[in-house]
Amino acid sequence: MWTPLALVLLTSWGAFAQVPLPEPPFLPQNASAGATPSATGIPNAQWSSLLGNLLYFYEAQRSGKLPSTNRVKWRNDSALIDGQDVKLDLTGGLYDAGNYLKCTFPLSFTVMSICWGATDFGKGYDLANQTPYLDDMLRWSLDWLIKAHAANNTLFVQVANEKVDNAYWGGDRNIPLPRPSYQINDTSPGTDAAAGTAAAFAACSNLYANRVFSNSYSGPATLQNATYAATLLEHAKQLFTFATSASGGQAVYQRSVPEVGEAYASSGYGDELAIAALFLSWATNSSSLYQQAQGYWQQYSLGSYNGVFNWDNKTPGLPVLFAQIAQANPTFGGNASTWQTVAEKYFDGIVYGSGPGYQTHGGLLYYKGDSDDASLNPSLNAAMLLTRYVPLASTQSRRNDYWHYAKAQINYALGNNPMQAPYIVGANPNSPQNPHSAMASGGNNISNINTSPPHEAYVLYGAVVGGPDKYDRFFDIRADWPETEVALDYNAPMLTLAAMHVLNDTADPFYTSLKAGAYDSKKPQGIPCDDAYTDGCSGPQLSQGGKIVLGVIPGLTGFSILSLLVWWAMISFRRAHDPLY
Repeated sequence: MWTPLALVLLTSWGAFAQVPLPEPPFLPQNASAGATPSATGIPNAQWSSLLGNLLYFYEAQRSGKLPSTNRVKWRNDSALIDGQDVKLDLTGGLYDAGNYLKCTFPLSFTVMSICWGATDFGKGYDLANQTPYLDDMLRWSLDWLIKAHAANNTLFVQVANEKVDNAYWGGDRNIPLPRPSYQINDTSPGTDAAAGTAAAFAACSNLYANRVFSNSYSGPATLQNATYAATLLEHAKQLFTFATSASGGQAVYQRSVPEVGEAYASSGYGDELAIAALFLSWATNSSSLYQQAQGYWQQYSLGSYNGVFNWDNKTPGLPVLFAQIAQANPTFGGNASTWQTVAEKYFDGIVYGSGPGYQTHGGLLYYKGDSDDASLNPSLNAAMLLTRYVPLASTQSRRNDYWHYAKAQINYALGNNPMQAPYIVGANPNSPQNPHSAMASGGNNISNINTSPPHEAYVLYGAVVGGPDKYDRFFDIRADWPETEVALDYNAPMLTLAAMHVLNDTADPFYTSLKAGAYDSKKPQGIPCDDAYTDGCSGPQLSQGGKIVLGVIPGLTGFSILSLLVWWAMISFRRAHDPLY
């Protein structure tokens, strides 16, 4: 049994010294700079700038009392009484998306993903001079998760009520109250949230402790701090014990806190238990925890899942991590070749087309359902896992195919798509102009989000938006949250991918080849068809002439002719509106 939570470590802030922030600070350039090719070489200036912008987005999402080093001058101190309802300080942290909720479950996934990426490809941050900002972003997030882990068996999983929050559209000075604090605890457990947060703490402890998986990767970013790593590991251990041993049993967290199910309901907890055990096995050099993770893989039939990797389901990342650790330390009892086979079955399904995902006409990896809201997220997470797995692949052909497939998904997100739009705000003149962000919009009329004000008040540099629809169309409408909303987890895979490209790519990101006006020439007419705009989903209607013809064609012959006409009209419509047809 692990020792009680070492809260005493939290009082020794001097030992947690951050990497000093640069002076003068890095600031994003005007979008026009993204249409200018850079000089070749490593590090590539455009990839380095992109990495900096992606980190800058997280600074724009900060909650609480902002530090003197704040670079986002249009942001203000906000939500300064969070936690008051439970007599705790839950200020700080990050707003989850385009609103003012603070959500532990997706934040933990985001931090876990970024720390895993910075462990493998951290030298990309070093080369781009972004390691201080990586450190700053991680500590701002992790320090809030430490606050949220208020006791051994207590974890606050959300601050603010979604219904109240969604009824407000405005700046950060007038966020509506009350902002209730929701918790899981020993008698009202949330196995998924506790284990997911344990995984985040363990993954980040590995980063801060410089625990390298393999020399096949660049190695961790240079931000090591043994004291901070130990504190993170202590929280990881306690939360894992909570997840596995709560007196209330094991359950998805929305069973204990129904309010969280409105935004981030969990589909299960076996994947969180497995990935927490894996990161902890590496952090503590424990073969038993590795074996425990393999047990969860079997117990919860995780091998039967072939869907997306995201905040809800971490399963596709597990074979990669199993293989990384088995290769790094064979004494743990893992069989690297076995996990290669499992991983490659999944990746082959993506790359060679036998899995549930398919490619849109423009080349975007798309999963029916999961990609309908935030289409870029499944694609970029797949690209991130594929690129990480390349050094472990069993054949040269797979290494080549996986790399090229991942690169194509990255290029799609960066502008090589039918809209000629890079889906990162502020990256290029063709980037989205209307991200769904209450803070950045500058408006306060929830009934008129799109035109009040006509132009977004602030540029939310570095924000990855949801992305296009299944027909590769992007309407850039502020209220169309499936396409234009921003979120913490949307940026996470692109951060790791950008760090990888800083390390290895002399060529600029694709968007530097796009000149101003490219998107405007491709922008679709009409309105979208998605959860925000169902009016755009109505099918074809007969014209008035068609209705007259229907009334005058008599008899069986007329009926046959009409049937052929209807068939021809349907085929013509589908060809015109569905490029996959």
